[in-house]
Amino acid sequence: MKRLLGKILLGVAAGVAVYVAFSVWADARNVGRALAGFRWSIALAALTLASLNYLVRFVRWHYYLRVLGLAVPPGHSFLVFLAGFSLTVTPGKLGEVVKAVLLRESHGIAAARTAPIVVAERFTDLMGLLLLACVGIFTFDTDPRFLVVGAALIAFGLVVVSVEPVATFFLRLSGRVPLVRRLTHKLDEAYRTTAALLRPRPLLLGVVLSVVSWFFECAAFWAVVHGFEGATVDLQAATFIYASMTVAGALSFLPGGLGVTEAGMLALLAELATGCSRSVSAAATFITRLCTLWFAVVVGLAALLLFTRQVNVRVDLPDKNSE
Repeated sequence: MKRLLGKILLGVAAGVAVYVAFSVWADARNVGRALAGFRWSIALAALTLASLNYLVRFVRWHYYLRVLGLAVPPGHSFLVFLAGFSLTVTPGKLGEVVKAVLLRESHGIAAARTAPIVVAERFTDLMGLLLLACVGIFTFDTDPRFLVVGAALIAFGLVVVSVEPVATFFLRLSGRVPLVRRLTHKLDEAYRTTAALLRPRPLLLGVVLSVVSWFFECAAFWAVVHGFEGATVDLQAATFIYASMTVAGALSFLPGGLGVTEAGMLALLAELATGCSRSVSAAATFITRLCTLWFAVVVGLAALLLFTRQVNVRVDLPDKNSE
């Protein structure tokens, strides 16, 4: 647990550094004034909308467990799902590892069976966010190349999962790589499980739930902007900004998209919103991320501590030499 907490603190430190840098760039004094004039009651609405995002995504997580025939009590399943948020801002997105570790230690479920759920979650998240971003891709004059990259990754993933000869080719190829060879049998099991989760019906339901869940956070972003006097942005633009920049952050492979997501949101707000100076845009971005990303980390930590105490399990991150 100490190693795990150390990773979390490292992610928090990285976040603080990013926000300090953006504050200096946007003029820290003016950012402070903008924050002082913010209607903080709006933040409560944003936190509520973010919570609805987590709730809908939990429904998808628990549905995937049922698709795989894994019987996990809803209460435990909910805490395990939330615990994954605790490591959202750590290098390598290790929060995904925690969910598999918790289910292995508490219910004896092999990590190779649950890890593909995380893959399906990320896959349907990306699809849902890309669909939300489409509300503005033809309306606003922005560079769509990163959205095209996201769509290409989805198409490639569907081909690999849906066309068995292609999947077999990549599995055989992995067997020739010395460092990966010993994991080939687990990769084969992970492929079979992922294919089951991305069959048409689970895929469609997963994408629908993803669109609904992430729209709640787009709405939270829209609400936060309106918490600043004189600042306005229509819901279409807010949805486009939040969804597209979340995709950009995901494609950067940085923990929580730190730096990339914030920079994009700030720049697009200044361009597409009304009454958003650079300092107001920075303040709105900070509050939005506080109510979504950092709120999730706090919720995840609380869920992790509660679950480990309830089921009396020891949780730590696997070292780099483990399978």
